[in-house]
Amino acid sequence: MHRENVLTPADLIWPLFVTEGQGVEEPIASLPGVSRWSVDGIVERAREAADLGIPCLALFPNTQRERRSDDGKEALNPDNLMCRALRAVRDALGDRVGLLTDVALDPYTSHGQDGLVDANGYVLNDETVEVLVGQSLNQASAGADIIAPSDMMDGRIGAIRDALEDEGHANVQIMSYAAKYASAFYGPFRDAVGSRGLLKGDKKTYQMDPANGEEALREVELDLAEGADSVMVKPGLPYLDIVRRVKEAFEVPVFAYQVSGEYAMIEASVAAGAGDRDALVLETLMAFKRAGCSGVLTYHAAHAARLLHG
Repeated sequence: MHRENVLTPADLIWPLFVTEGQGVEEPIASLPGVSRWSVDGIVERAREAADLGIPCLALFPNTQRERRSDDGKEALNPDNLMCRALRAVRDALGDRVGLLTDVALDPYTSHGQDGLVDANGYVLNDETVEVLVGQSLNQASAGADIIAPSDMMDGRIGAIRDALEDEGHANVQIMSYAAKYASAFYGPFRDAVGSRGLLKGDKKTYQMDPANGEEALREVELDLAEGADSVMVKPGLPYLDIVRRVKEAFEVPVFAYQVSGEYAMIEASVAAGAGDRDALVLETLMAFKRAGCSGVLTYHAAHAARLLHG
């Protein structure tokens, strides 16, 4: 009777990785229990999510190396993996499940950075924003409900919002990765999208310093002023203080991403016999709700939803 927070499947967003082929499932070694799926498999996972009461999928493409380039032009291809998956899910399920799409160039660049780079490898903010706008319009046209820019370029939320309005996509939401830290917890994700071995340098010139909290509030304030509908903190558990501060300061929908390294730690703990998966999953997800999250992106989404259904 006195429980202050409640966790339901409606609080979950399920990240899924898309790969080429038909009838393909590729297990990801550093993410035990997580696979890349061909488009037909993504459709089946979407059915599963809808049946479990999970309201939204977050899609990430594993782009073939021959389709990667310095300028990430595959992001603008209306028939790329992301767009094909969006159309297939929309055709099969209509509006039964929401579709959130990642906007950044790291799945498409040959150098693994989230944006275009100069001769010295420095990421070019304004030039990158132009491409991100085109990528966002491409995904919106294919059926995305929520555009989620994860690149951390300055000014991209305003540019994307204006473009969506101008091109007739006024109802497409923007969930900004507003406080995305240069974290050590992203390694398995880079395996999943095929960028770990490609990344040249690091991302510290545009992702946030883990030592900074006030900066996160400034970043969130800017993105909200530019038109973001909701904001995200990434990673999750190591940054619950940031979630709480953002929620208290702005009183907007705040999401967190329980990233690949966090998922892998839980699975490693279970494999070592050091913890019970069910209990660990539900306790960590409740921590996000207690901190103020409106929802959580988690690779444990389907497992958690089954547990919550009893």
